[in-house]
Amino acid sequence: MDVYREAVGYLESQHIPVEEAEMDVLEEDVFQEEAVSCLLSPLQAESIDFPDTPTSCSLEEMLERRLVVLKGILESEEVYLRELEALLMPMKALRASAGTSQPVLSSREVQTVFYQVPELRDMHQSFYTGLKARLNAHCQTDSSPGEEKEMSHTGFELMVGDLFLKMVNQIGVYGGFIGNYEEALEVVQKCTQSDPRFRTLAESMMSTNGADRARTTYTFEALLYRPLDRVTKTTLVLRDLLKTTPVEHGDYIALQEALRLSRSFLSGVNESSQCKREVMLSHGMRRQLMRDGFVVDMSEGERSLRHLFLYTDLLLCTRFKHATRGKQDQYRFCWYLPLAGLKLHWVADQERPSDTHLRLHTIRTKTYFLRQQLQQQAKGTRGAILAARNRKKLEQMELMLLAHSPVYRLELHSPSDKSHTLLFSSLYELEEWREAIHKLTTDNIETVPPDLLTLTGACVKLRMTQQPPLQSSNTEDKESLCGTLSVAIHSACGLQQPSCVYVCVEVDGYEFYDKQAQTHSSVCSLNPHWDQELSFQVDGAQSLRVLCVSQSEKQDDTVLGKTTLRLDTNSLNKRWRRQTLQLGQVEVTLSLKYSPHPLEPPSSTAQQQPVFCVPIETVAQQEGVLVPHVVRCCVEELERRGMDEVGIYRISGTASEIGMLKAAFNSNLREAVTRLRSAEVNAVSGVLKLYFRELPEPLIPTELFQGLARTLDIQDMDSRLVSMLTLLQSCPDANRHTFLYLMHHLQRVAGKQDINKMSLLNLATVFGPSLLRPPVAGHGHYDFAVDISQEVVVQVQVVYCYLQCSYLPEAQISGPHDDTDPEDETTHM
Repeated sequence: MDVYREAVGYLESQHIPVEEAEMDVLEEDVFQEEAVSCLLSPLQAESIDFPDTPTSCSLEEMLERRLVVLKGILESEEVYLRELEALLMPMKALRASAGTSQPVLSSREVQTVFYQVPELRDMHQSFYTGLKARLNAHCQTDSSPGEEKEMSHTGFELMVGDLFLKMVNQIGVYGGFIGNYEEALEVVQKCTQSDPRFRTLAESMMSTNGADRARTTYTFEALLYRPLDRVTKTTLVLRDLLKTTPVEHGDYIALQEALRLSRSFLSGVNESSQCKREVMLSHGMRRQLMRDGFVVDMSEGERSLRHLFLYTDLLLCTRFKHATRGKQDQYRFCWYLPLAGLKLHWVADQERPSDTHLRLHTIRTKTYFLRQQLQQQAKGTRGAILAARNRKKLEQMELMLLAHSPVYRLELHSPSDKSHTLLFSSLYELEEWREAIHKLTTDNIETVPPDLLTLTGACVKLRMTQQPPLQSSNTEDKESLCGTLSVAIHSACGLQQPSCVYVCVEVDGYEFYDKQAQTHSSVCSLNPHWDQELSFQVDGAQSLRVLCVSQSEKQDDTVLGKTTLRLDTNSLNKRWRRQTLQLGQVEVTLSLKYSPHPLEPPSSTAQQQPVFCVPIETVAQQEGVLVPHVVRCCVEELERRGMDEVGIYRISGTASEIGMLKAAFNSNLREAVTRLRSAEVNAVSGVLKLYFRELPEPLIPTELFQGLARTLDIQDMDSRLVSMLTLLQSCPDANRHTFLYLMHHLQRVAGKQDINKMSLLNLATVFGPSLLRPPVAGHGHYDFAVDISQEVVVQVQVVYCYLQCSYLPEAQISGPHDDTDPEDETTHM
């Protein structure tokens, strides 16, 4: 249909004269090459103006004109809908041919050409149906078919403002179409020239118009231009309808708001066109999308999966809406925050409530069994149908895990007192978002208030992250890991200043089990050591993320560096492999070990095994070390702030605080280490003494008691120490290295006896009875009784002799992690 003729018809229906002399000028082909740039220029909402309604016009005449305008709008909508249907008619055939060996258009080209057109059709169909129903209900036809329709009610009863307002609230769909128009037109023009099949189609598209059902021929380009023309006309029609609507009419306020929204949208489109979909900001910068991805938005206690967009000057949170078949994905606006002055604060959530643990366990168990069923699914038609159903269920379970598993909170606070909280299950991902946002906030770029409809509508085209991060959506990778992955964190170097540091490790793959673990926090040091083993049950794991974090009591924890390590099944095996990773300025040394095996269903009880009242060999084996963490953590804390404390091991701490620390070590190592920092020094020393005192078997085995007692009879001190060290070598590894570790610590304490008043003999008196005990009479081969006075003397003297030795062997804290293959060398990543 001729665009000019339609415009003239509309103007004439409003009794606006049009000079015939103008026809030759205006009736040009609007799709000539010279005119294309005009189409892409800013859409002018003010380009056509309708004459103001005469002030002398009566109320009845105004309402009559209003009805005429509404009937004209309805007819125009009907024509527009037929044109959209004509444009969409070949879409199904073109999409089907895209899957053949000789496609007319590729799948991507089909999506580009028809981008947002089905949504436009649905939006206007809904508006047209509603408006037609209202007009039909308002008007009655006389018995004489040839006469005009008459009003059966007053014009004040005809309410249509809500229909216009609803349509304009969805006008952001046009933003996506306009942003895509240039690319769609380019595809159409290119394919028209290169493919005769498409040329035939593009030059002979038909639509039935008018009361006489005449068929009109369009070109593809002409139909593609119709939405551009329509979106401008929407504002013009609203202005004209508002002029014929009395101020006291119930529609007036709704139409005013609809006109405001329509003008705002066109203003945003103009700005986007002038700046190539970018807005000019301060410092000569333009608004650009810097990062996007799926996060969990915490609002009023509810967790919702949202798609977050980070622009140069603002953060936009949207709700992603999957498209139904034949339509395009859409986004709904949730909130936005300007970056100027935005404050960030992140923190790890406290212990999850028991009901959350139970819910996570239920979801993980279902996910595990769905994954098992998919792997064992039979082939054939029925198997394919069942597999598709299970895959859909698996996606739903993973989406639920994405919403409920996050434990890190990123809190956003703007100067206008607006705050939002984002949740992450990955510290690595949180840090990437924090870094990106922080960099833009420090640039101090002034925010230009956005047109939210246009900005949200453009998200589909601008997004870089297409789908939520679901493992089930990934193709099967034979190189991924399934089994037990062990990571031993040894030490770090390169810190700029002494810090309390911990290492966080994350793995990918299916989340049947916890995918993240952390070491305890080191003492304040330039070269922290952990030698702590972290173990993961993995399925589909391909990468490992490592972060080094500095912990502060007064400020947020600071990520000092992070890196990602590709898990190579060819280099990982059941023996430890040591590597050194570069995390910014910090180097972290760790070892990896992998044991492939089928996985067991997730357990609901993933609690840490207790360490008190448990044989030291059992604890060492659980932790993958030779010196238990409880011993090392207490010693490190005491050496950090207790070396100058008078009577450090003689004065008892508060029993309640010691009990609290004991319970923490039995349940959560990280929590225990955190509490150690604020505990009284004497409570820390009390926990260490309590640990040795409550060992089921003493640190020095009872079978060595008699031999060590005999060495005390050797007069020559050197000979005595040689005999005692020989006996010590016969102890189990964990016992021997823990004892040596403690002896070296106590020697350092005695080195400050002028201040703390703790000599070697004092220390031996305190620890002797806990570290060495005589065998019980009647048990085993040692059927003898020891006098109580002799027992104490032996206990104190033996420990005292060891403390006097200046050449005690060094303790080995973590032996098994050094059991690497001979050809394996330290790898720097």
